[in-house]
Amino acid sequence: MQRKKECVAMLLAGGQGSRLYALTNNIAKPAVAFGGKYRIIDFPLSNCINSGIDTVGVLTQYEPLELNEYIGNGQPWDLDRSFGGVHILSPYQAKKKSSWFEGTANAIYQNMAFMQKYNPDYVLILSGDHIYKMDYAAMLKAHKATGADCTIAAIEVPLKEASRFGILNTNADGSIYQFEEKPKQPKSNLASMGIYIFTASKLFKYLKEDDENPASSKDFGKDVLPAMLNAGEKMFSYRFQGYWKDVGTISSLWEANMDLLGEEPNFDVNDPDWKIHSRNPLAPPEYIGEHALLGNSLISLGCEIGGTVINSVLSSNVVIEEGARVIDSVLMAGSVVRKGATVCYSIVDENTVIEEGAAVGEDKEAGAGIAVLGRNIRIGAGAKVAGGQILDKDYKGE
Repeated sequence: MQRKKECVAMLLAGGQGSRLYALTNNIAKPAVAFGGKYRIIDFPLSNCINSGIDTVGVLTQYEPLELNEYIGNGQPWDLDRSFGGVHILSPYQAKKKSSWFEGTANAIYQNMAFMQKYNPDYVLILSGDHIYKMDYAAMLKAHKATGADCTIAAIEVPLKEASRFGILNTNADGSIYQFEEKPKQPKSNLASMGIYIFTASKLFKYLKEDDENPASSKDFGKDVLPAMLNAGEKMFSYRFQGYWKDVGTISSLWEANMDLLGEEPNFDVNDPDWKIHSRNPLAPPEYIGEHALLGNSLISLGCEIGGTVINSVLSSNVVIEEGARVIDSVLMAGSVVRKGATVCYSIVDENTVIEEGAAVGEDKEAGAGIAVLGRNIRIGAGAKVAGGQILDKDYKGE
């Protein structure tokens, strides 16, 4: 008798994240640091294990090295299992056909053998670039209760932003009668979150048909979901109530980090009933100097603070020297701000050094935008980086 898992999760984590510019030059978007001690992929992985789903395929493609290394054997998320657990699934060469993943649906189709190995009744499809806490078990329960072939998690968004999303038009019972992929004139504000539960047999059927269709773009939103709807399959929405942020842009990534701050943050990562697991760095305790000034900030292990840090998020091993100022900013691991330098309304990637007297970014009220510094670069002494400027190479100033 074949061993089985009731539900297998497939996590799409191969995106380039081009709208994050310098932050994803060398890493996949799900590997981008977030919230001091996390990476974006920690959230769907933690949601899986917290929901009782212990078999996860992570589909990678763009710059996978750092993401693969970070996930490792899955131990931080309790996903190091002898049967199941987390598995990295990259494009591979097969006897009949081999290619890069051509779209979200094709990526899942190319890994049909992985899913079928566990003989699942249901398959959960996830994206690796959203920040949220969600009980997938509750969504699966709703999927069973409605007898749906496909259930799509959805959240209400402002109508003026609805054209950025796949939009669900639903009946009173939640059944979907129309799916519109990024419509110019949306009929509703109920947006797909890119989270789907399929009855496995239906998913396999439509993935095979989609692969055999030369006119298909191999995408769930554009091809598979409309095909199922047109064929009369039972499709239902699952309304999500809670915090959810697509961190695919510089501004949304900065906003999501800021949402962690305050005595009552918009998004609480300290919920003991829904822990967000991560691979923690090997670092000593943080050190706060005698003349340091801190306010409304997250400071991670290994940080050395001698200057001023206000309304900011610092990852591990960040150094803020005496006389330096960091305001309204996100600094990733190993970055250094030397004496007299200022960082304002900015995102600074890993291991970047801002030399003495340099000024990065402008006050957020100035409206110039968020300054972004890529990883492993150096900003020269006295250099000025304007608000909204994006740099991925050493900069000595004009």
